[in-house]
Amino acid sequence: MNNYLIPANTKKSKLYLGFFTLLDLIIFGSGCGITLLMLLIFQGMTFSVALLILLPALISGFLVIPVPNYHNVLQLITNIVTFILGRKRYYWKGWCIRDGEKQK
Repeated sequence: MNNYLIPANTKKSKLYLGFFTLLDLIIFGSGCGITLLMLLIFQGMTFSVALLILLPALISGFLVIPVPNYHNVLQLITNIVTFILGRKRYYWKGWCIRDGEKQK
């Protein structure tokens, strides 16, 4: 009866920890690295400066956080931008079009 069962987690084996790609880990690692570097540079700080220093880690963490039905927010944003900016106009050319040639 053609009842095929495809496991829902077939792509999870290609991800690190079942959630992240290599690009995700690089983005999150660089955000945390920048935050740590800024924490070492700015010793005495107020709450607002501390919040600004934590921004790279928070933003990179937000980009790689898992979202239901998508891999993560970064992939969701990439899909939206690709859909909006990558739209192309396709001209239909069916079997009955003349294509500028004269019929014989």
